[in-house]
Amino acid sequence: MGAFSAMQTRSSKMAPGEKPDIPTEDGRLLAWFARRAVEQRLEGWADPPIPSEAPASLSRPGAAFVTLRRNHELRGCMGTFVAHRPLIENVQASAVDAAVRDPRFDPIERGELDHLTVSVSVLGTPEFLSASNEDELLAQIVPGEDGLIVQEGPRRGTLLPAVWEKIPDPHLFLEQLKMKAGLAPDHWSPQLSFARYRTQNFVDPAPESA
Repeated sequence: MGAFSAMQTRSSKMAPGEKPDIPTEDGRLLAWFARRAVEQRLEGWADPPIPSEAPASLSRPGAAFVTLRRNHELRGCMGTFVAHRPLIENVQASAVDAAVRDPRFDPIERGELDHLTVSVSVLGTPEFLSASNEDELLAQIVPGEDGLIVQEGPRRGTLLPAVWEKIPDPHLFLEQLKMKAGLAPDHWSPQLSFARYRTQNFVDPAPESA
């Protein structure tokens, strides 16, 4: 359990495994702030300024991932599952990271902004899972609902609940998760730690599609 204790103690007051409950309008604003952070970075800002008009629900500590897509194709995704700063700050930093620091993609260019859909996944508090084998682990997971984190030593990775849309098979989902953490797809050891979480998702559509 030690691998995830810091996530639980530093998250908000949500119970482990609980889904966030951010008002819809605040969530839409959060996704807009994510887009604005990318735009400001591409305009030359070193760090996007924290908006003074952010509502209280976005000012509490929170963890999130920001996903950028162009024509439904992934263009960047970065974030954190530790609520170590206000949610709005976490989302702005993750948006910038997704745009210019995701090692899988070239940095976003200014001309792409109007073609990007910006999605924000706000994470609930991770819930540690105890399992002695893969079948025990997967029996505790709800496909389509649960995101999953794996850690062994310094290797760590996560797949958001949205990934179930592309990988609906639980065994393949787990294999992909382990590979993302730099582990073999069939790897299993007593040192593996797992946690699940749920998300609340908000989208700022591509302006060109409006």
